[in-house]
Amino acid sequence: MTQEIRTLENKDLGALREMLSTNAVANVVPIAHLSTRPRHYLRSPINDFLGLFNNRHLESVILTGANLMPINVQQSQISAFVESLSLMGRRCSSIVGPAQQVLSLWSCLEPTWGNAREIRESQPLLAMGTYSRLEIDDQVRYSTRMDLEALFPACVDMFTQEVGVSPILHGSAAYRSRVSEIILQRHSFIRTSGAQVIFKAEVGVVSTDVAQIQGVWVNPKFRGQGLAASAMAAVVKYVIDDIAPVATLYVNSYNKPAIATYLKTGFSQIDTFATVLF
Repeated sequence: MTQEIRTLENKDLGALREMLSTNAVANVVPIAHLSTRPRHYLRSPINDFLGLFNNRHLESVILTGANLMPINVQQSQISAFVESLSLMGRRCSSIVGPAQQVLSLWSCLEPTWGNAREIRESQPLLAMGTYSRLEIDDQVRYSTRMDLEALFPACVDMFTQEVGVSPILHGSAAYRSRVSEIILQRHSFIRTSGAQVIFKAEVGVVSTDVAQIQGVWVNPKFRGQGLAASAMAAVVKYVIDDIAPVATLYVNSYNKPAIATYLKTGFSQIDTFATVLF
């Protein structure tokens, strides 16, 4: 059996898409990556995938972008990928994906890549493709440009809590631009009371079939009042009606209140992710 690891090329696109389609929810990030090409980006999106071939048959891949993501990587293939990744050096800000693959990969990469800032070993991956049975919060709506000044601090707070590093540590312009872009894409949802943001959420990644929700945040003043589930029910309805037929998200296993909220909304766990943060 002839084994080869190499960067994917356009000729591999069909095989890659076939592999990713077997789990459209877990693979929403790499699927979406294939459909985007940032301005001034010289490489084709497929060149960001490192593939393992046996007898010219694509068996597994790793997305090697800003976030490194293993896909269909078997335990027996870890050492081969680690050899290539060690030579490349760490260029990602995180490793994320199915827990077993991520943790196995990281255990072998750590000696050459150095210590991680944080390891989140268990993150339930949840999904739903129907409206919630809960009554939706009809005050949840799409964010608009007029909301930016009120929304921005909430986004910074959520990002800092979730990632552990402020997104404006080295200046706010880039992150403000990103928040504005999400608003313009109609991927940002908000509930306000006067000038206060009570709830917000975004869709961060979209494929034809799946939209990944992120940045779910409830104003600390309003937590514990049961607002989040009905607000999420509204977000899911917007997603299914306007963006993609399936909504998904993943959450840290220690965040019991959030998990309870998502299950109450109607999400079901379909897998477990893990994240290694640098």
